[in-house]
Amino acid sequence: MERNNNISAEELARQQEFMEKVKDINEEFYNKTGRRKKMHITTFGCQMNAHDSEKLLGMLKNMGYEETDEEKDADFIIYNTCCVRENAENKVYGNLGYLKHQKKENPEMRIALCGCMMQQDVVLQTIKEKYKHVDIVFGTFNLYKLAELMYINMETNAPVFDIWKEHGEIVEDLPTIRHFKYKASVNIMFGCNNFCSYCIVPYVRGRERSRCPQDIINEIKALASDGVKEITLLGQNVNSYGKGLDDEITFAKLLRMVNEIEGIERIRFMTSHPKDLSDELIYAMRDCEKVCNHIHLPFQAGNNDILKKMNRRYTKEHYIGLVEKIRREIPDIALTTDIIVGFPGETAEQVDDTIDVIKKAKFNGAFTFIYSKRTGTPAAIMENQVPEKDAKANFNRVLEALNPIIYDLNCAKVGKVYKVMADDVSSNDESYITGRLEDNSLVHFKGDRSMIGDIFDVKIIDCKTFYLIGERV
Repeated sequence: MERNNNISAEELARQQEFMEKVKDINEEFYNKTGRRKKMHITTFGCQMNAHDSEKLLGMLKNMGYEETDEEKDADFIIYNTCCVRENAENKVYGNLGYLKHQKKENPEMRIALCGCMMQQDVVLQTIKEKYKHVDIVFGTFNLYKLAELMYINMETNAPVFDIWKEHGEIVEDLPTIRHFKYKASVNIMFGCNNFCSYCIVPYVRGRERSRCPQDIINEIKALASDGVKEITLLGQNVNSYGKGLDDEITFAKLLRMVNEIEGIERIRFMTSHPKDLSDELIYAMRDCEKVCNHIHLPFQAGNNDILKKMNRRYTKEHYIGLVEKIRREIPDIALTTDIIVGFPGETAEQVDDTIDVIKKAKFNGAFTFIYSKRTGTPAAIMENQVPEKDAKANFNRVLEALNPIIYDLNCAKVGKVYKVMADDVSSNDESYITGRLEDNSLVHFKGDRSMIGDIFDVKIIDCKTFYLIGERV
């Protein structure tokens, strides 16, 4: 598909003009006070949100802000929000309540909210009625307009709400500050067409639209030339990549193209939907030496009636067949998943089917959740909402089946040597480095900050349920 480069280039140039205007205001502040304005970003939710926050950080630094880890020191605070779980929303509201007092002490401080929560009418109404100290609110479709919205707020000193109900153009080449210098996430598509009955994402991120393959390849080449070794390709359902583009391109073909890029050593991706995981993709993963031996394949529930109510469009048997096919082609692959317990109407006997899938698939890890009702989704108004105590009891049963399997798979790694990318200094012990095996297993080993970003041979000497302990060899 040919992107309308003129419109995107014009819009990007327009936003860069607003960045310069805000920067001029901040320079004037610096000349008067002798200090630079500081900003702080808090990110809730998925890797897509984390990648969006890197773009926000890049734009804010272009506007003359310095980053601070301390929210209390910030002149500009932005919450990039998530609405997939109720707990994330409650954290945002709790933090906003605290910021109201903070803003009284610093009336010049500005607060912005963006992300998925802001796409919901009920949230916007709550912000307008109860959190009038918020200055700027925007959603998931107009991230690139941050500078324009900030400038309007600075000039008028009035709250700015800019929420789009559907996406516009994809604006390329926004400034980005990566959290890690040696690895990066790259959006290959936006939105979702699956409409799982429990999920709010299609309503807040819009319908699927894929980026042009050449734009993706060019971005990754630029990242590789900047020292990036590991790429994570992001999409709500990467298996749908390419639909709607004029180019005959699939995700498997894109994966093979990325595999050819010089300088990239590891390729990851998420998330895959089981309903359209193709043989072509399995073969591409098998054949591409840079693609990590790890796939995140959410199954959510093991009972076919529940899967149908979830609108997942596959069966338990189909999922287990996929697992067998993947393991046949890539025997050493690590498989992780998402599991929801307590979906409306789910019985203890139906949870037994979920446990059966866990035992047959032998997952290396899982994100497990108790069902969270999301206003605006079909599941929210279904009958037979499961009582909290029953959901918790079944949730514990799932963990009792899952955790020993994860532990046993980790134990099987003890005594073996693996390539590990050093990610960061351990938060618990600064004499240790935290890193990832190719299969995404977490490992801690002795080291120092100078090692971050490099790949080392590490022998696994001990294991816990959720991490490994190693030593360099």
